[in-house]
Amino acid sequence: MTDSQPSQEPADVAIDVRDLRMRYGTKDVLTGVSFTARRGEVLALLGPNGAGKSTTIEILEGFRTRSAGQVAVLGQDPAHGDEAWRARLGVVLQSWRDHGRWKVRELLDYLARFYVPFSTPEVERPWKVDELLNAVGLTEHANQKVKALSGGQRRRLDVAIGIVGRPELVFLDEPTAGFDPHARREFHDLVHRLSDFENTTILLTTHDLDEAEKLADRILILDQGTIVANGSADELARQMATGAEVRWTADGRRHVHAAEQNDPTPFVRDLLATDAGITELEVRRASLEDTYMALVQRAETGQGATGNGADGSAPDGSGQDEPDAGGTGNGVTSKDDEAQEVRS
Repeated sequence: MTDSQPSQEPADVAIDVRDLRMRYGTKDVLTGVSFTARRGEVLALLGPNGAGKSTTIEILEGFRTRSAGQVAVLGQDPAHGDEAWRARLGVVLQSWRDHGRWKVRELLDYLARFYVPFSTPEVERPWKVDELLNAVGLTEHANQKVKALSGGQRRRLDVAIGIVGRPELVFLDEPTAGFDPHARREFHDLVHRLSDFENTTILLTTHDLDEAEKLADRILILDQGTIVANGSADELARQMATGAEVRWTADGRRHVHAAEQNDPTPFVRDLLATDAGITELEVRRASLEDTYMALVQRAETGQGATGNGADGSAPDGSGQDEPDAGGTGNGVTSKDDEAQEVRS
């Protein structure tokens, strides 16, 4: 049974998911997923294989009917979205493989024509082809056949196909797979342009945690069919009991202090006030990878409460004995080449 969508969605909400559930036969794939996405926000959906990411995305895109829960995408239930609603979405699949004989410009021009009837005074559709080619870095290859493009160039074309209709919401599935570092940076610039200047909402899935940290305003971690964490990379790191690690050099000796509080600012302020000879001061926090692994481990071992955070809030990780994901506070003293490292 499919529940009705939430009524009267706020104008700044692009996605509203409440208690989303999906069952295949006797297997529950989604067991109560809830989250929202604001207009112009970039969300990264992370999780191990089999966590339910693809099912969630397919339901939001309107390609799969949910078992239960309430879902509104751009104010409509995806299960009943019409062509005008679909014209407002962009979907970038992992790869397109059936347009090899088309030239790049001709293909984009052909696909763009389908969006002309759905242009509005607020949003002019489609994207102008020359402007789009420039945005995705394919201007020099506009007259090449698709089959002659390199892997990275094909991926840029996949992105162009997904956004040719100037969508208000874009789904990106592993968008930079096959990109070299330069192409990846250009793509990141494009994502920021879409969100900052076009007010486009972007929901991306990726296994590249560094990419998620660079691109996403907010990160959702999905595991075993539910959202186990919801927040920015910094907010997620603060949930964990890893604190921060402060390193500095004084009088030729290297010191390391594991701050008991998540915010090491008071300690650093006192340190600088009491010793003017401090050099090489460095503050380290747990990386997104450390935090991700710790959160997934906590969820899979049943430690701590999970949070769906429909309002965008992060679950409370207080009061739990967590593994030290940042490698701090373990009491280990090591030697550097030039100075002994002292932990305090």
